[in-house]
Amino acid sequence: VEYGSIRALKSVQLTIYPGEILFVTGPSGAGKTTLLNVLGGNVEPTSGKAILPHMRSSKHFVSTVFQDLRLLSKKTCEDNLWMAFDRTIYDSKNDFYREMEDLSRLLGVHDHLGRKIEDCNGGLKQKVAMIRALLSRPTALLADEPTSSLDKDNSYRLFEVLNHLNHKKGLTLVWATHNKELIKQFPGKIAHLDGGRLVYSGHACFI
Repeated sequence: VEYGSIRALKSVQLTIYPGEILFVTGPSGAGKTTLLNVLGGNVEPTSGKAILPHMRSSKHFVSTVFQDLRLLSKKTCEDNLWMAFDRTIYDSKNDFYREMEDLSRLLGVHDHLGRKIEDCNGGLKQKVAMIRALLSRPTALLADEPTSSLDKDNSYRLFEVLNHLNHKKGLTLVWATHNKELIKQFPGKIAHLDGGRLVYSGHACFI
């Protein structure tokens, strides 16, 4: 992937299997966000191709949570979560509401549902964005530093929920992070980038 004279990714070859947990690591500017954008279908490679099974019609859907959370600041947390409601994947609004309530309680957002996004701190905003992504019932979730504003306990709680969904529903998870302690605590593989190149892909023992 090239942006003018900048080569953000250089000959990256990577396969992510259904139900896999993959941590994307590397220093700032290594190409982590660009890789997630390619995997999410938001950026077309300058050369080569990404094969993405992300169409609803084929039972696959990729949901993304990037550092630009794209929340509506003048709306409440609950209003932002309702943006994920889709009649093609929920039997009813009540079905959606129950799932929203469950995830909100699990991640400590329930008591803040009536608060406007502009009045929320960074950690609460990140959790709202993550819940909204999960409410789309994706088969794969791409997340770019989703715990950067969360403390250790909230970071672990979030990943415990995602780990549970991985085991229960086969959620594929691709998580770009600098949090080495988090990686050590949960099973998964890593893809380590440096200077736009994939320098390691395999088990997290590398960390």
